[in-house]
Amino acid sequence: MMLEIPGIFVRPIPRRRFLQISGYSAVASLLNQSALGAAPLAGVNPIRACILVMLYGGPSHLDTWDMKPGAPLEIRGDYRPMKTSVPGRFVCEHLPHCARLLDKLTVVRSMHHGMANHNSAMYQALVGRRPKVDLDVLGAHRAEDFPSFGSALSYLTTTGELPPTSSLLTNVALPHVMHNVVDLPGQNAGFLGGKYDPLQITHDPNLPDFHVPNLSLPLGVSAGRMSGRLRLLQSLQPKAAETSVESVDQYHQRAVELLHSNSLQRAFRIDQEAEQVRDRYGRSTLGQSLLLARKLVEADVRFINVNDKIYNGQDANWDSHAALFPRHRELLPPFDQGFSALIEDLADRGLLESTLVVVMGEFGRTPRVNSSGGRDHWPDCYSVVLAGGGVVPGGTYGESDRSGAYPAADAVTPGDLAATVFWRFGIDGRHEIHDSLGRPLPLAEGRPLQRLFPGAA
Repeated sequence: MMLEIPGIFVRPIPRRRFLQISGYSAVASLLNQSALGAAPLAGVNPIRACILVMLYGGPSHLDTWDMKPGAPLEIRGDYRPMKTSVPGRFVCEHLPHCARLLDKLTVVRSMHHGMANHNSAMYQALVGRRPKVDLDVLGAHRAEDFPSFGSALSYLTTTGELPPTSSLLTNVALPHVMHNVVDLPGQNAGFLGGKYDPLQITHDPNLPDFHVPNLSLPLGVSAGRMSGRLRLLQSLQPKAAETSVESVDQYHQRAVELLHSNSLQRAFRIDQEAEQVRDRYGRSTLGQSLLLARKLVEADVRFINVNDKIYNGQDANWDSHAALFPRHRELLPPFDQGFSALIEDLADRGLLESTLVVVMGEFGRTPRVNSSGGRDHWPDCYSVVLAGGGVVPGGTYGESDRSGAYPAADAVTPGDLAATVFWRFGIDGRHEIHDSLGRPLPLAEGRPLQRLFPGAA
C-alpha cells in the first residue's frame, strides 16, 4: 500500500503488471470471503454516522482532485492547479475552500470498475457490487437488487447486529431520487424489502417553505382526528390477519412515533439555523442539503445520502460530454462551499471523528478532452474523497498513471469502499445476509482500507 509522501516520485506500474496484480488480489479476496458471525468487530472503534455525497453524472477527477499539470493540454485541461494546506499537494483552482481544508481530507486516486453507463455505474457505486448488465435503462426496485449501504445498515440495526441509536430513523436520502429514463438502481433496500428503504426526502431544503410531508400531519387533520383514524385502523387489523395479509400496524405506529419525535422535528427545521450558518453552506440545494445532513447526524441518524442533481444531461448534472470547463466552473463552487462548511461544522461540533464523509461520482471522465471540449465516461480510474471517521488527515491512497487513465498503484474497487464503510461501523464485510431466495451473500465483496484509519482498531 502507498500513502503519498510529498516530493517523492512514484514510478507507475505498467498496465499489464497492474492487471496481473489486480487479478491476484481479486482471487485472494474471494478466498478470504468466509462467513463470520454478525457481532461487531472486536477492538474496532466504530463511527456513529456516515454521510455519502453523490455527485451524479461523473465529475472529472483530472479537473478536481487528481490534476496532471505536466501533461499535454489535451489531458491537463483548462484549469490551473491550486496550492493546498498540504505541502506539495494541489487541487483545482475552483476548489479554494477545499484547498484550505485538504489537511482534513484523504483522496483515493485509484478507484475503478467496469460499468460505463450511468445507471449500472450508480448501482455499483451505491451498493458496491457489479450488476449483471451495463445499461443506462437499468432501473430501481428490482427484487434481486442488493441493498444500498444505508438500507443494509438499517437492516443490521433492526436485527440487533448494530446497537440501536437514539433516533427513530437509521437511513435518510435527500433531497431527491436520481433519475435517468428510470429511477437509478442502488437507491433502495433491494431484496431486503421496502421496510428498509430510506426515508426519502423529495423537497428542496433551500426553498423557503421546505418541509418533510411524511413528518407532518395532513392539512386539516388535527392530532385528535389522527388518533381516531388510528383507532379505526386498529379495529380492522384482526380482519387483515384473518386473510393472512401482513399487518401494517407496525408501520403506522412508526409513523406516529416519527410525528411525535421532537429531536427529528428539530433536525428538519432548517429554518431555525442561524442565517450566517446557512450562508456559510451556501444558498443552494446542495449546500442546504449538506447542512440538513449535519443536523441529522446530530439527531443520531446513522446514514445520510445526499444526492447532487436529479436528472442526467449536459446541463442537468455533472455529465459534461461537451464544454466541460464552463460547466464544471458552475458546479464546483456550490460543492466547494457546502462540503467545506460541512467538514468545518462537524469538526467544530466534535462530530467529525465519529462521522465518516464520503464524496464520489459513479465514475470519472476520459483522460483526453474530446473535440467538443468535454470528457466522456471513464470508470477505469477516478477519485473518491474521505473525511472524518478516523481517516488519516491530509493523505492520499493509490495513484493514477501519468494521464489519469488507469490506477498505477493500490487499485480500489467499489466493493473495497463498501467493506470500508461497514468496517468503520464495526461490521465485517464478510458477514452474510440472505436474498429473497434465502441465498447467503456477504455484505461486501472487497477488503476495507484499514490502513487509512490508523486509530480505528
